[in-house]
Amino acid sequence: MALLNDLRWRYATKKMNGNKIPQEKLEYILEAARMAPSSSGLQQYKIIVIEDKALLETIKSIASNQSQITDCSHLLVFAAWDGYSEERVSEVFNYMMEERGLPPNTMDGYKKTILNLYQPLGREWQAHHAAKQSYIALGMAVAAAAEQRVDATPMEGFSADQLDELLQLRASGYRSTVLLPLGFRDESGDWLVNMKKVRTPKEQFIEEMSLADAADIEIPGMEQTLGDLVSEK
Repeated sequence: MALLNDLRWRYATKKMNGNKIPQEKLEYILEAARMAPSSSGLQQYKIIVIEDKALLETIKSIASNQSQITDCSHLLVFAAWDGYSEERVSEVFNYMMEERGLPPNTMDGYKKTILNLYQPLGREWQAHHAAKQSYIALGMAVAAAAEQRVDATPMEGFSADQLDELLQLRASGYRSTVLLPLGFRDESGDWLVNMKKVRTPKEQFIEEMSLADAADIEIPGMEQTLGDLVSEK
């Protein structure tokens, strides 16, 4: 119940007061994001931590002038790979095998499978796939912030192309995906702070489904359709 209480406490803070987050809280939030799961364990993203006020002012100008960017304690910029390459995937798997005390070629078969699957899909698909992984880490960071009673407001309202240029991300093979200002709410200036938290009713949000509810489609590699499977039950 503790996690649910923390999530009920948090909200998308509209006005922050500029107070600094204790370093141990910041490190806790970042470590929670680092521990997030990702597709094939590749961690196709990184987090850039910004507290320089001049840089934050510049970012604010390309992020719809949202005040949280300059009123926050720290701004987290999530940036994901712009594509998959053998060099990138090998680097991660080689490090993984070294840390686990296994031969470097242990994951070669799986690595080949990943590259054969991803590379024909093109760079834009790959970049989108990597970006989705960063949102898992974002969710972990938001939850960890709530646990630490630190306000966090996920943001997409920014020019990714301009931010990538400003932070020189494309040169290193990354693209910005989402922003997360961290700080403390300004209760006197935030119109949302006392509003009721509203979410989709549970009965609408959660839907249970069985095989009988699924469409009868043919799936490559399966000799039977879903309808055949249902009739055999």
